[in-house]
Amino acid sequence: MPLALLALAISAFAIGTTEFVPTGLLPEIAADFGVDIPAAGLLISGYALGVFVGAPLLTAAATPLRRKPVLLALLGLFVIGNVGSALAPDYATMMVSRIVASLCHGAFFGVGSVVAAGLVAPTRRAAAIAMMFTGLTLSNVLGVPLGTLVGQAFGWRSTFWVVAALGVAGAVGVLALVPDRPADPAADLRAELSAFRRPQVWLALGMTALGFGGMFASFTYVAPLMVDVAGFPASALTWLVLLFGAGLVVGNLLGARAADRALMPTIVVSIAALAVVLAAFTVTVRSPVPAAVTLFLLGVAAFATVPGLQTRVLDAAGTAGTLASAVNIGVFNLGNAVGAWLGGLVIGAGLGFPAANAVGAAMAVGGLAVAVVALVLDRRRTPVPA
Repeated sequence: MPLALLALAISAFAIGTTEFVPTGLLPEIAADFGVDIPAAGLLISGYALGVFVGAPLLTAAATPLRRKPVLLALLGLFVIGNVGSALAPDYATMMVSRIVASLCHGAFFGVGSVVAAGLVAPTRRAAAIAMMFTGLTLSNVLGVPLGTLVGQAFGWRSTFWVVAALGVAGAVGVLALVPDRPADPAADLRAELSAFRRPQVWLALGMTALGFGGMFASFTYVAPLMVDVAGFPASALTWLVLLFGAGLVVGNLLGARAADRALMPTIVVSIAALAVVLAAFTVTVRSPVPAAVTLFLLGVAAFATVPGLQTRVLDAAGTAGTLASAVNIGVFNLGNAVGAWLGGLVIGAGLGFPAANAVGAAMAVGGLAVAVVALVLDRRRTPVPA
């Protein structure tokens, strides 16, 4: 793998840390701002919606530009947003700062996916994208647990100062390692928009929103699920999030290898596995050991979908894939926002924290249905060999 992928993975690590780290600090953030847990969970939904809005807008603006300066500018925006989060005096300012940080997310991963895929042979595109997303998965193995540990020891604001520093480190890596290639002379917004005339692009986006989004209906509330329901002490959250992150790494690697061999079957199987794990989590969460095992399996199933879903969008979009790739990242986070919101809705209605897992399972089943439709349409178009 080219060394430039390491720079993209470092940046992905920083971005993934800020996206997921509030899940382990929801009680502290809620207490500081005087809001309840579901309201604090909306800080994750707000971030995700910012990704959804910022991904197409910033990518469209950056289409004719050289990609390396675009990546550096996006990381600068990321640092500003996290410094704002660390200094936020109230809930509203915190929400605004989270949205500012989120605006870079979709465009960075969208442009970064195209850069990563262009660095390797066509048969290795899913593996290259997975390499970049390894930074995102490692953010859950290392960044989020350590961020939770730092936040519990020194206050949650200290975590966002550390995340801002990670953003600076990511920018240095991009500056040093990513090749500064000329902008694509054939790239223009009209060509990029033409990809959205293809039904398979929209089906791919539907798989992403529902299939992956179901995970966040559950994981957003991992702290109360594991402490209040499973019975773990609050101090165990660090290693529990670490366990979940290990599952993400395993799932990302397995999903990439399988997707390079059989893309759509891999997507169908991984989304189906995610639905089964989320459904099981509604029962296993009531006992510590089964809850911990299921949390690991949730990470495996969730990130087994990611390399395939991102590669599917690039394949469906054809040569005009930069905007579609960024929109897919936005749709990942739209699904996350909807999942977190629906999970909070059932919790607020008095159905209990385990009900969020059932919501996630239902979303994953919807994603599975969309994936099956896309697979059937693919096979109808494929001529039968004589």
